[in-house]
Order: sequence, then C-alpha cells, then structure tokens
Amino acid sequence: MRRSQFARVLPRAGLFILLLPASAAFAQELEPRTYSPSPVGTHFLVATYAFATGDVLTDPSLPITNVQANLDFFTLGYVQTFGLAGHTASLGFAVPVVRGNLSGDVVDSPREIHRAGLGDVRLRFAYNLFGSPALAPEAFAKRAPSTSVGVSLTMTAPTGQYVDSRLVNVGANRWSFKPEIGISQPAGNWFFEASAGAWFFTDNADFMNGHVRSQSPLATIELHTGYDFRPGLWLAGDVGYYAGGRTSLDGQENQDRQSNIRYGITLSVPFARGWSAKIAASKGLMTRVGGNYKAVSITLQYRWFDH
Repeated sequence: MRRSQFARVLPRAGLFILLLPASAAFAQELEPRTYSPSPVGTHFLVATYAFATGDVLTDPSLPITNVQANLDFFTLGYVQTFGLAGHTASLGFAVPVVRGNLSGDVVDSPREIHRAGLGDVRLRFAYNLFGSPALAPEAFAKRAPSTSVGVSLTMTAPTGQYVDSRLVNVGANRWSFKPEIGISQPAGNWFFEASAGAWFFTDNADFMNGHVRSQSPLATIELHTGYDFRPGLWLAGDVGYYAGGRTSLDGQENQDRQSNIRYGITLSVPFARGWSAKIAASKGLMTRVGGNYKAVSITLQYRWFDH
C-alpha cells in the first residue's frame, strides 16, 4: 500500500495517525532530582496522576489538521536503592494506565475517538559514578553534600494495549531505550542539575496490519535549578530541549523532525513521616512539531528504609 493509498483509508477508518500519546509524553517529560543521591536500602513507592492537553505528533504528509488530545495518566511505580561496587545504584519500574479523548479533522471531516488501557511498562537503572558513595541512612545524614555524577538506562517494553488494525493505540508495540548522563550540584540551599541522553526506538513492524513504522533517535537535554527550604520541601524550575525523532512509514521519511523546548515548575512538600507530595506543571515554549501541550501532575510518594 503506497502513501497515497494509505491516506485514502483514513475516512473509512474514521481515525488518524498519531505518535502514540503515552510515548510522546514520556519522551518529553521534565523530572528534576533524578540524579540526587539517596542512602542505600531506600525504598520509594510512587503513585502519579497526570493530565495533558494539546496537540500530538501526526504524519504531516497526511490530510489531518486541528489535532487535539485530552489525556489522563495513572502510574504506579517502585524504586529501590542499593550499593554496587562502592557506589549507589537504583532500580525501578513504572506501570501506566492511560485514558484519553482525541480529535482532529481528516480531509476536512471531524473525527473523535476514545482510548483507555494499560500503557507500556518502563524500567530504569541508575548508577552514581562518583560523589555518592554507598552509605546507610545514618551515615548518609552526616555527609557533606557534594557534586554527584551518574548514568542511567531507561527502557520501555511493548506491554501496553495494542490492536494492529487501529491507527491509534495506547501501547507503542515497540521497545525503546534511553541512555543518559546527569550531574547534580548543590550550592548551599540551592541545587543545579543537568542531564543529556537520547531515546532509541525499535521498529513497529505491525503498524496498521503489517506496515513498518520507524523512528530515528530523539536527543534530550534537561536543566533544573531549585531551592531546598528544608529536607523534603523544595521548589525547582525546569527546562528541556528535544531534537530528532523523525518517523518513517515503510521506509519513506516524514517531515516531522522535532525541535521542541518545554519549561515547567515542580514543588515537593513532605506532609507526614515518610510521605511527600509533588506537584508539577509544564508546557511548550518553542515547538516545531508536537510538544505544544500543557501537562499537570500530582505525585504521592512513600519512602522507607531497610533499617
């Protein structure tokens, strides 16, 4: 099926091509303090609700306009820190459930759909190269804050809901991997962070009944600066830049290379022993393709130690 033939299927299907919204949101999220050190033997149980509204990535060669999405994300995650070769490491996972309404004009005819289901599971391994030795909570509390540099590998697995006859799905039906390096620098009550990485994607070889949808790597750079009012109570400003990610269908490239800047703010508030809440908001600042959406999230976190 050639591209012109593929486009003619759209009115009959009543849908439109999307870079799956859950994948797009994860690829362009802003998350401060991901490289801040923690004592070994720390456990985090995290529950997040996020709402995103705005445009999503489409194949620009298709006759689709005015794409809008209202998406709800419910995510449950767990992270544990441990010692590895004298340094702190962590391993965590997140399981999202996605619900959303999406609309757009297909050949000047308005269409609207609803999707809900389990999203793609995400795993993350992080390792502090230096500045964060493996310390128990008691020793960690007495340490002097210092520069910390770490690396991480995030992976999403194709576990989400996917139906190959649909143009829009919750799951992406592909693997993705993000190696990253990050630095965290304290300065009194202030902290400064920077990270750089890239998402790499395998092909979706079963897109719309056997077509191959590919995506080139998406580079990411994040900068965060914040202020610690007291332990657990902090406020951060966030900026992220995302470049690349051009898609192709059966080897034919689309003109959808991203070059997006997003900014946001994050507030963390402890409210009981071991408990804290985090509120975050972000939006697109300069967007070339996609990324021009607003997102708000609230996270509840419970933390406990082995000893």
